[in-house]
Amino acid sequence: MNTPALEVRDVTVHYGDVLALDRVDLTLAQGRVCGLIGMNGSGKSTLFKTVMGLVKPDRGSVLINGRAPLEARRAGALGYVPQAEDVDWSFPLSVYDVVMTGRYGQMGFTRRPRRGDRAAVAAALERVELADLADRQIGQLSGGQRKRAFVARGLAQGATILLLDEPFAGVDKRSEATITTLLRELADGGATILVSTHDLHALPGLADEAVLLMHSVLEHGDPDFVLQPENMARAFGLDVMNRM
Repeated sequence: MNTPALEVRDVTVHYGDVLALDRVDLTLAQGRVCGLIGMNGSGKSTLFKTVMGLVKPDRGSVLINGRAPLEARRAGALGYVPQAEDVDWSFPLSVYDVVMTGRYGQMGFTRRPRRGDRAAVAAALERVELADLADRQIGQLSGGQRKRAFVARGLAQGATILLLDEPFAGVDKRSEATITTLLRELADGGATILVSTHDLHALPGLADEAVLLMHSVLEHGDPDFVLQPENMARAFGLDVMNRM
């Protein structure tokens, strides 16, 4: 029996008295794209941070390919594309430098790039169509280009599981199409991708499955089923659904 790529079991997280996640169960197989949907404050970012091992749950467990999150991160198996507001875009790093950080776990203490590291970064930049902007300071890119740079970091890292937190927010159509095509190609190659998004109309063309989250998992299944109005109303409210 194949080991799940991602296994979240009975995870509960509090921030003080605030309940962020309530007994969340989620299992993803290899080679799947899963869309994570829910209103702001539903626990999506907390779920990402828990999967990455940045937040310790009050109860429950997370396994990445059968390993604990920190172990998976050290092995380079887990890649993350953050929301724009989580990044200091004024930091003096080039696009090339940002993508190269994905190779740090394989460089040792010196963090001196070798031929294989440089080749991996160059290939990743080509795949996200940013090779011609490699020397540009990361903050000088458009929103869509910045997201593509962080996808390239995960590619250079060799991650087999990618977490993307709102990758389509504020991006241009070219970047959206490039990222979507790339995620589908990665899944076809065996990678597992969990992507949070508010772009519900594009979800069926992107994801193999979807999770509807409101602190706990309300629904998990085929995107067309999860997006049915009666399911969405449970998470977003009837007033919101009437305006969609």
